[in-house]
Amino acid sequence: MTSESNAKAYWSATLGLLTKILIIWFIVSYGAGILLVDVLNGIKLGGYPLGFWFAQQGSIYVFIALIFWYAKSMGAIDRKYGMSED
Repeated sequence: MTSESNAKAYWSATLGLLTKILIIWFIVSYGAGILLVDVLNGIKLGGYPLGFWFAQQGSIYVFIALIFWYAKSMGAIDRKYGMSED
């Protein structure tokens, strides 16, 4: 694999991961917290409506999980394309 094709493949993998993370981020923050709040409020979580919970706390937990997933996935992508600092 040439250096240029390796760089393009690395960048493509990175953009693919970022696209997935941004889609999840949008669905959780905007979709579950705003658009689907009425539907989700029919479900209770810890005594609170699920739509309210997502708007207040759930999206924060998902964001933290996304940070860890991103770090782990980028480490794997770095190793796959020889860009790791190890």
